[in-house]
Amino acid sequence: MPTSSERPDRSDLPTFLARHTPFQGSTEAELGELAAGASIEQFPAGVVVADYSARVPDEIWMVCTGVVTLRSSGDGSVIDVVIPGGIFGYMPLLTGAGMDFEARTTASSTLIRLPGALVRAQFAKPAGLAFLATSGWGRAADRPTIAPATDSRPVAELVQGDVLVVAPEDSVRDVVVKMTELHVSYALIRLRDGGLGIFTDSDLRTRVVAAGLPVDVAIARVMTAPASTVTTDLTADSVLMEMLECGLRHMPVLTPRGEVVGVLEDADLLAASARQSFMLRRAIAQATDAAQLQQVGQRVTGTAVDLFHNGTKATATSAILSVVIDSLVRRALELVLAQHDTGTVDGFAWLTLGSVARREAMPSSDVDSALSWRDNAADLAPQLRAVAADVHDLLDACGLPSDRNGAIAAKARFSRSQSDWQQAALGWLDDPLRDRGLVFSSLLIDARVVWGDAGLHSLPTAYQRIRADHPNALRLQLLDALSGKMRTRSLRDVVSRRGGTFDLKNHAVTPIVNLARWGGLTAGVTSAPTPTRLEAAAQSGAVSERDARTLCDVFAMLQRLRMAHQVEQIATGRTPGDIVTMAELSPLNRSLLGDGLREIAAVRRRVGNLGLTGV
Repeated sequence: MPTSSERPDRSDLPTFLARHTPFQGSTEAELGELAAGASIEQFPAGVVVADYSARVPDEIWMVCTGVVTLRSSGDGSVIDVVIPGGIFGYMPLLTGAGMDFEARTTASSTLIRLPGALVRAQFAKPAGLAFLATSGWGRAADRPTIAPATDSRPVAELVQGDVLVVAPEDSVRDVVVKMTELHVSYALIRLRDGGLGIFTDSDLRTRVVAAGLPVDVAIARVMTAPASTVTTDLTADSVLMEMLECGLRHMPVLTPRGEVVGVLEDADLLAASARQSFMLRRAIAQATDAAQLQQVGQRVTGTAVDLFHNGTKATATSAILSVVIDSLVRRALELVLAQHDTGTVDGFAWLTLGSVARREAMPSSDVDSALSWRDNAADLAPQLRAVAADVHDLLDACGLPSDRNGAIAAKARFSRSQSDWQQAALGWLDDPLRDRGLVFSSLLIDARVVWGDAGLHSLPTAYQRIRADHPNALRLQLLDALSGKMRTRSLRDVVSRRGGTFDLKNHAVTPIVNLARWGGLTAGVTSAPTPTRLEAAAQSGAVSERDARTLCDVFAMLQRLRMAHQVEQIATGRTPGDIVTMAELSPLNRSLLGDGLREIAAVRRRVGNLGLTGV
């Protein structure tokens, strides 16, 4: 039983609640009401706080001090570990159904009991939506292990253990002995110029054993230098993407002053199932012909399904899927170039467009592309377009279909010389309505170079000063972003009948993406993920910070709904897509979707009222 000793001061409760989701967006009055209805209770270690298999709760708990472990009532496996500031019990509360797990203290803990009637309202707000979208709540009871750290925590919180740093002249034998003693798979080498090199188990296999070198050679001879590093302020999400993009399994973490605080391994960021994405990327790079690549490519969608099933949040799953697709595109291009016997072709760049370029791919995403080549390589245009056609044929065979609207590099309108792209961009800026300039510029603004010289993608430079140099073009970008119709009225009708269908992408996600693209342009940001563009738009004053946060929260919620829907479709043998049948959504998800659409519509009205007069 809980005791009343050592309870914290109740007057501090509003401040404590305001520091943690989902209460960060609550007003002072709401925080005061929550605190007044809360009770503070002390539990010794090893006590069951709540058994959710036995009842449906009417409260949630927040950990003030101590630790609470959530375990399956069946086999006792760990589902999650809740630390100070974390909450539990919200999923059975919101769904109104019991769930097969219990919450037990693993240390003496002070817990805050919050009444369900007051808490439910907080989950309908943007902060609450963001929490639900990113916490993995919808699969918490199914997860066999603690969720992977694919989140927004600074990587400084994830590094652990001693750091092995050796001298350049140390022998491979001595370094490997030290690695074994410390149970690590790497060694850092402090270089004479102050930089760092790195030596890993992989280097031992490929650069020493496979190369037939003696183990008494200096470590400097077989290390990688300079080592890729990150700083302590970067988030787990961003570091994971960099490691996956570069094919790295170790990443030294430095302070802003260059001091080593630790080394992250892929296992620190990903559960075992998620590490399949690293292995898949390696298999793609090692494919020697089209048949092998097709075989590997068929695993791409399944990897995304496994990631999401095992607790990786939707935004991280999308980003990982995008990086893997990039790898597949690059390898397909390399194989096709070898087949065409084009000789040394280094005067062009392959651009990925659309959701893959924004790192927001879904299992249903198709592949958009474009080509840009140097002006002195114009005679290669027919050959490069033929290469592009073959690349897309190979990608189709790998299970990655080409863009349904024909936005692919094999088409003349999506494959031009660098100067032709520059001329087209200037024309679209001068007259966005000519030659479908708004549509083409929106596609190319999102573009990202995945093969070749990044400097050949010249559109970002032309559009970075659109606010100052081409205000009318920017105004039309906003008008275009606001032109898509919202279906809030028909959605209310659909929800009331529990029938009908809804297009999550076209009628919910795309309005946010388009508004974020305009907002990013006002801040001089071109190719970037949607949340990054919204943050930049808020910093530039194009939208309010509150509206930017709201759109980010709703976007995360929608991506979770899309991913969950498509993963379920794949599991039942159906083709993934964005059309949902409303009757199949839970009451909570129908409510979240309706609230999210109303938030989008409200932000669009505010931005339209201010933006069209201020651009």
